[in-house]
Amino acid sequence: MNFTKGDGAVISRCNAELELMEEADWLFRRMVRRFVKERDKVEVEGISLPGLLVLQKMIREGPQRLGDLAEELDFTSGAVTGLCDKLERKGFALRIRRDSDRRSVWLDITTQGREFVSRNRNIGTRCIAILFEELSVEELGQVHDLFKGLIDRLEHFSDTLNSLAESNLRQPSVHSTGVRPEDIDEQTAGEEKRQGKYLSY
Repeated sequence: MNFTKGDGAVISRCNAELELMEEADWLFRRMVRRFVKERDKVEVEGISLPGLLVLQKMIREGPQRLGDLAEELDFTSGAVTGLCDKLERKGFALRIRRDSDRRSVWLDITTQGREFVSRNRNIGTRCIAILFEELSVEELGQVHDLFKGLIDRLEHFSDTLNSLAESNLRQPSVHSTGVRPEDIDEQTAGEEKRQGKYLSY
């Protein structure tokens, strides 16, 4: 086998794989943004879809601590507070304090809240159907494995990138290494040329 040709083929294949990963990253971010944008447009009797999730969780598991809801929904504490305020104003939920845990604020569903969930039970099933009903059982299994893997990888996403940023800051400066600024400019230009197809960080 010709070494030069073989080496060139390996490099080409690696670049193709990198471009696929860049496109996958771009599509993933686009999907997340699109989902959040569309989800936030939905109002069911003035209640957002996350509000329906909160009410469903209380029906299944009973009263919930506001801090636990923030963790469950991946919302900030302020966002959960605003969500609970709206549920209370609508008469669908009620803040309570338990004698065994006076420091924590809990949220419980009211009778009106249960009636609200009951008459809108088809909303949740339709949400799922819009996204996944056209997929085969095999495709659903693949999506399940893919999403689960991505969730696992996101577990250390911020820590890894923050550590990398700190490491970059500790790198020797151009003046201390003796590297010419024009050499860095050439390398950066090459990177920009290769990465020009998809917007990245």
